[in-house]
Amino acid sequence: MRKNDYRKLAFMGILLIILLAFQHYTGREKENFPEVQFIMENSVLTTLTDFNPNDLDSKQWEQLGFSEKQASTILKYKEMVGGNFISKEQLKKCYAVSPEKFAALESYLLLPETAENTYLKKSGSYEKSGIIVREKFNPDRLTAAGWMKMGFSEKQAAAIIKYKNYLGGSFISKEKLKECFIISSENYNRLEPYVLLPLTTPAGFKNRAENKPEKSKIHYRVFDPNILDSEGWKALGFSERQANTIINYRDRNLRGSFKSPEDLEKCFVISPEKFQELKPYIKLSFDPHKNQETDFSKTDLNAITFKQLIEFGLDERSAASLLGFRKKLGGFVNKQQILDTYNIDKDLVQKLISIAQLNTSNVSKYNLTDAPEEWLRNHPYFKYSADKIIFYRTSYSDDAKIWKLLKLKPEYETRMKLYMKAP
Repeated sequence: MRKNDYRKLAFMGILLIILLAFQHYTGREKENFPEVQFIMENSVLTTLTDFNPNDLDSKQWEQLGFSEKQASTILKYKEMVGGNFISKEQLKKCYAVSPEKFAALESYLLLPETAENTYLKKSGSYEKSGIIVREKFNPDRLTAAGWMKMGFSEKQAAAIIKYKNYLGGSFISKEKLKECFIISSENYNRLEPYVLLPLTTPAGFKNRAENKPEKSKIHYRVFDPNILDSEGWKALGFSERQANTIINYRDRNLRGSFKSPEDLEKCFVISPEKFQELKPYIKLSFDPHKNQETDFSKTDLNAITFKQLIEFGLDERSAASLLGFRKKLGGFVNKQQILDTYNIDKDLVQKLISIAQLNTSNVSKYNLTDAPEEWLRNHPYFKYSADKIIFYRTSYSDDAKIWKLLKLKPEYETRMKLYMKAP
């Protein structure tokens, strides 16, 4: 009986302790726990300012809310497209950037919306144009050195400054800047997002030349701008300085000949109104098919020489770009590739390819399984996938399997298959 009594007593003691502990816990004041905030992994910083995505490293992409893996993917994609993003449209195509993320960043991106002919050939890879802008700027404040720093040549920079002075010392608007013949449409598209000028010219604006007192009415006669000297241009109402500028433009920029009235129209010292006055009297002596040693209808674009390109009318820079691109490719496979060459007169080249032939019989083509490693690493279409191709073909002897493993974008695969043997 005594043993049972002890057990009951112990049980009652334990029960009492439990009751006291429960009373103490329920009697405590309610504690204020810190508020829990959940942070989305890919949230975008709210203090964004305008930025150029080409300047960002992996850590900076992560600061914008991307994961380490996403940041790495973005940088690899940038290398695949030539080392620089050249438009918002191009960045948007990166699969690591979701539509929602792109929408949040879009208004801060210092890139043009779109870009035509975005790829150019340089040192064996596709890169963006030599014109580089990294921050917004007022073109009125740029010296010739400033334009050269962007990538324009010394002569181009000097011509841009002259054009600004012709306008009265200010470009006034983006519209007027676009009219500068030295700045191609492609380069203007790259500059435009950064230019701190109004979009359009204020109503009633007249350039410095237009503000001069009206001269006596000129009696125009038919004239050939290709043989007109300084006195001849002055007789048409131009100052001595303007006359010399037109002659220099003809002899240096156009290599001695206006090929069409539109070439004359592009000379910045000739206003649109003045050109309309001159147009009915223009009679060009230039004939692109006269006095030529080469019959371009029988010329192979994969064998055309530097001298022949100059003979057709291309300047030295355009001719060198075309031949350099052809050499790296190992030959053109279709004429569109020629038009995609950077830094060429596309209108003139379009005329050339419409006349000339393209013989592709000597262009080297391979299978993925037998293409030489050096060829894969140097060819502009294959160089970014060369290591993967070389690795995969150690295990697979089927081109179709390797293509599947590469997981390329359709446009890249289509471009590469131009240089593949027919199955």
